[in-house]
Amino acid sequence: MKRLLFFIVLLMAVSLSRAQSNESFAREIANYKHQDSLHFPPKNAILFVGSSSFRKWTDVQDYFPDFTVINRGFGGSQLQNVIFYANKIIYPYHPKQILIYCGDNDFAYDKTVSAETVFNRFKTLFFQIRKHLPKANIGFLAIKYSPSRERLWSKMKRTNQLAQNFLANQRNAEFIDITKGMFDKNGKVITSIYQNDMLHLNPAGYKIWQSDILPYLLK
Repeated sequence: MKRLLFFIVLLMAVSLSRAQSNESFAREIANYKHQDSLHFPPKNAILFVGSSSFRKWTDVQDYFPDFTVINRGFGGSQLQNVIFYANKIIYPYHPKQILIYCGDNDFAYDKTVSAETVFNRFKTLFFQIRKHLPKANIGFLAIKYSPSRERLWSKMKRTNQLAQNFLANQRNAEFIDITKGMFDKNGKVITSIYQNDMLHLNPAGYKIWQSDILPYLLK
């Protein structure tokens, strides 16, 4: 009986932790919904969704002037948070293409999480999008190798490999490797494309992403 009670309490604690994790983004998501109420984005746009690397790309539309872009990145998010809020910031827009950047926070916030676990979170999001938006193109941006998170690079590389192999066998989906141009010819990370935190990109970094993403965008 005591053992059963322990597991019940443990499950409740895990559920509470997840709820608090999602709740921490509630204000940011509410702000997006407020924007929608004032001016709802057009259908068949290109949706950028994920963590702060997208959220901080506030002028992303300027990088892709020939496309209609919706940016719904929210800072600090993990893949499970994107899954949780998909019914608010993905499905309602009926985009023709969805670009996802997320996953590095999954590793940063949980030292025990494996590459396989993060990959499976992505697959869950992928198939949920497929269910709700079967015609939408889905692009997954490789998890970048930020200098401040070098200790996590091996897990990130493994996740990228798993995602690339998976997407190679999926219809209407792509793996977009934005990492190659972020290293110099000697294989050293280019630190000048990062902000002072050595985690988030500056305009030079986003310029690299622009050139890597542009060939995949749907007209």
